[in-house]
Amino acid sequence: MRRTVLAISAAALAVAGQLMAGGFWLQAGNPEASAEARAMHAVVTLKAAGCHDPAQAKVTAVAVGVVNGERRTIPLEVKKLSVPGMFAIAQQWPKDGKWVIRLEGRSDEAVTSTLLAAGPEGVDRTHARSEMRVFAENEVDAMLR
Repeated sequence: MRRTVLAISAAALAVAGQLMAGGFWLQAGNPEASAEARAMHAVVTLKAAGCHDPAQAKVTAVAVGVVNGERRTIPLEVKKLSVPGMFAIAQQWPKDGKWVIRLEGRSDEAVTSTLLAAGPEGVDRTHARSEMRVFAENEVDAMLR
């Protein structure tokens, strides 16, 4: 019985390791930790992480928001930092209203998305939603409510 449990546990760990080995995601960071990001007046930094070449990662971003009851979508400029796989975003959307920053990362065939809430108090990095897929519009809408 004990050998069976050990064999099953070892097999489960091996499968989990294989699943995680191909992961790719974006980590939202504090721009205060980077002099380069501070100089760009960034409100958030991003690090392409996972099992890939970070220098090859491509990141796009849009701000989706509601201001005075009107929905707006603003493409954002994502700037590469000198460290491969690091990016910075300055505030390019109005300070008023409720916003979701929709980030998409691609590296080879891998894709990842992150949603960050933003508003008058700034960008909420601690409650980011990340998935290894593109978020649907209704998921963005849910964060705007």
